Amino acid sequence: MGKCLFVGIFLGILLSIFMVADLSIAAPPDAPHRNAIIFVADGLRNGSVNPTDAPTLSMIRKQGVYFSNSHSLFPTFTTANASAIATGHYLGDTGDFSNVIWTGYPTFDTGNFGLPAGTPTPFLENDPILSDLAAHYGGNYLGETTLLTAALNSGFNAASIGKLGPTAIQELESVAASGGRFPANNRAIIIDDSTGTSAGVPLPTEMLAALNDAGLSADAPARTNGYGATSLWNNGASGTHHANVVQQQWFADVATHVVLPAFAKDSAKPFVLLFWSRDPDGTQHNQGDSGGTLFPGINGDSSRSGVHNADNNLRQLLDWLDANPAIKAQTDIFVTSDHGFATISRREISRTGRLTAAESAQHYYLDANNNAESAIGTLPNGFLAIDLALGINTNLFDPDRRTPDGVPGPYRQVRLKPEFFEHPMSGNGLVGDVIYKADGSDARAIVAANGGSDLIYVPDKNPATVKQIVTLLATFDYVGGIFTDDQYGQIPGALPLSSIGLVGSSALPRPAIVVAFKIFDLKPGDIQTAVQISDTSLQEGQGMHGGFGRDSTFNNMAAIGPDFKSGFNDEAPVGNTDIVPTLAHILGINITAHGALQGRVIAEALKNGPDRIDAATKRAESSPANQLKTLLEYQLVGDQRYFDRACFIDASIVDGMCQ
Repeated sequence: MGKCLFVGIFLGILLSIFMVADLSIAAPPDAPHRNAIIFVADGLRNGSVNPTDAPTLSMIRKQGVYFSNSHSLFPTFTTANASAIATGHYLGDTGDFSNVIWTGYPTFDTGNFGLPAGTPTPFLENDPILSDLAAHYGGNYLGETTLLTAALNSGFNAASIGKLGPTAIQELESVAASGGRFPANNRAIIIDDSTGTSAGVPLPTEMLAALNDAGLSADAPARTNGYGATSLWNNGASGTHHANVVQQQWFADVATHVVLPAFAKDSAKPFVLLFWSRDPDGTQHNQGDSGGTLFPGINGDSSRSGVHNADNNLRQLLDWLDANPAIKAQTDIFVTSDHGFATISRREISRTGRLTAAESAQHYYLDANNNAESAIGTLPNGFLAIDLALGINTNLFDPDRRTPDGVPGPYRQVRLKPEFFEHPMSGNGLVGDVIYKADGSDARAIVAANGGSDLIYVPDKNPATVKQIVTLLATFDYVGGIFTDDQYGQIPGALPLSSIGLVGSSALPRPAIVVAFKIFDLKPGDIQTAVQISDTSLQEGQGMHGGFGRDSTFNNMAAIGPDFKSGFNDEAPVGNTDIVPTLAHILGINITAHGALQGRVIAEALKNGPDRIDAATKRAESSPANQLKTLLEYQLVGDQRYFDRACFIDASIVDGMCQ
C-alpha cells in the first residue's frame, strides 16, 4: 500500500491547541511515537452505557478514564460538535452552528460538481455541500486547522471513516484547494456513506486495490436492515426495528482489514484514526418501537440494538489492537459521542400531557398533492417559521423549493390561508413580504430548522426586527429559552450568544437568535425519559436531539491507553472541545489558533497529571419577557465554560431552576 496511500487521510478531529488551565504536565515519555484512535458513537447517551448493551464501552469506563461530567456543545447537533471534535474550538470560531445553517449564498452558485445553484439553508451532512462551503470560505469554512490536517502536516498517517458529514469535516482544506471539487487523489482518505459514488471523495488506486485484496466492496453499503422508515410523518406507525448493522460492519472491516494494517506496515509513521459510528443516532431517530406515543420512546429494543451495534464496532477495533500488541502499547483511545438524545414530542409540552396552543398546530397541513398529512393539534414540520410568519403578519417562502416557471422570485411561497395550509418542505423558511434574491438576504428573517432548537437569521441586522421576534417567541408555549447576538444588546427574555460560545472569529453568518424548544422528563429527574419539542419531519415518539437539556448535553466520554490513568473517574467538567488539545498534547502536535474560543488539555486524566481540577457551578439569567426569563446553568474550569442546560423560568420565582 505504500506511504502515499495514507499521507493524506483525515485526522482533523483531534487537534487545535486549546488550553485554558495552566498545563504544567510534562510531555509523554520518550517513545518511538504515539498513535490515537478517536471513536465517536453518534447520539450515545451517557445513561445508555451498561455492561449488557455496551460491554466494550463499559470496560473502557472501568479500566481507563471515565469522564462522568461530560458535555456536548449547544446547539447539540452532529456537525456542530464534529467541528469542535475536529478543531478544539467552540462554534463561535468554527461557524458550524447547527446541522442546517444559512450560508449567506445559494450553494453551488459557482457550478461546483456541475450542479445548479441550490438552497441557502443546506443540510451539512453531505460531502459536496461541505466542499462547496469550504471553497466559498477560503478553503476551510471552519476557519481553524483540524487535528487531522495538522497531523498530516506533521508526517502522521491518518484516516477518517464512518458517518456522512462529520467524517469529511475533519479534513476539507485540500478538497477546497481544488476549487470545491474532489480531486482524483485527494490528500485525505475519507470513507463514508458516499464512498464509491459521484458524491463521495474518490479513493486512490492503491486503496481500491487493498479493498479488493481484502474481499471488500469499494462502494459503501446502503443503510439497510430497515434503517429508513417508509413514512416518518406525524401519524404513521412506521420506523425501523433494526440497527444499521450492514453499513457499519463494512466501515469496521475497512478499518481493521485495510486501513490499520496499512498503518502497521508503515510503522515509521504514527497514525490517527477517526471512526464515526452512525449508530445509535440513526436507529434512535428512526426507531419504530414508539410510533405516535411518548413511551417507550427511544428506550425500546431498537434503540438498544443501535447502542450494541456501535459497541460491536469499537470491540472490533480493540480486537485488532489486541492482535498487534506493539502498536497497542503506543495507542491511546478516546471515546466520545457528539450529543445525547430525547424522544420527540410534536403535541405535548409537559409531562402532564398538556398540548401546545400554537397557531401552527391549529390546522391541517397539505403535502405536494394537497392531501392532508398532519392532524390538527400537531406541530408541523417548520412550525417555528410558520408561527413567525403568522405572528409578524407576512409571507413565508421555502428556500428548499424553487418556484415554477413563470413565477417571479427564486423560492416557492408557502400557502398559509384558511383553505390551504402548507409547511416548508424541510422546515426552513424565508419570512418576508417578497423574496427576490437567491441568497434569501431580502427576507426579514430566515429560519434554519434543526430539531430541538432552531436558528433565526436577520439578514439586514435590524435591531427592531430582532426585538420584535424575541417578544413574539416569548409567547410561544413550546419555546424553552432564547439567545441573541450580542450586537443587539440586552433584550428582555434572552441571554447573549457569547454566553454559550457562539460569538467568535468565524466568517460565516451568525444567527441573530437561537431558539431552544421545551424539554420535560416523563419520569421527573430521569433524563433517559426526556422528551423534546422538535422541529422535524420525524414522527411523535421517535428520537431527536439539539435541545438545551442535560439529556442532549450529557454525552458519553472515556479514554484508555498508555498516557491515560487507569480506573479513574474524572468528575471535573470536560467536553468535546477538549479532545483535540488533549490528544495534540499527547501526540506532540502544535496547532496555531485563529480564534480564542478553545478547549483545554484534560490534565487530570493523564498519568502525570494532577489528581483533581477545581471547578465551579454557575448560572446566568436574562431580564424577563412575558413573565419568563432564560436561565443558563453551566460549569467553569478557569474561564472554560461547560454548558449543562437552559430553560425558561417563571420571572417571579427567585433562584428558579431548570427541571
